[in-house]
Amino acid sequence: MTEIVRWGAFSSALVLVVLLVCGSSPLVAFGTSIGLVGITAACRALLRQSERTYTRLAAEQAGPHRGRHGRTGAGAHRGGRQPTHI
Repeated sequence: MTEIVRWGAFSSALVLVVLLVCGSSPLVAFGTSIGLVGITAACRALLRQSERTYTRLAAEQAGPHRGRHGRTGAGAHRGGRQPTHI
């Protein structure tokens, strides 16, 4: 993820330089660069959120499944009806 953010920062700076070299007004160049920085920051936040969600879901699914009522051991029933003895 850090490499993506670095590329975003680099491209924002590159856009600023290219716009200034091509004769655009400094106000437009800086405004465009600030907009790209904002988009990069939003994408970074979304990527972090996605990574956290993935990590949380992976941890939840990795836990052992104990069955419907969570009982384990020799005395645990496996469901179904139990025969009654008279």
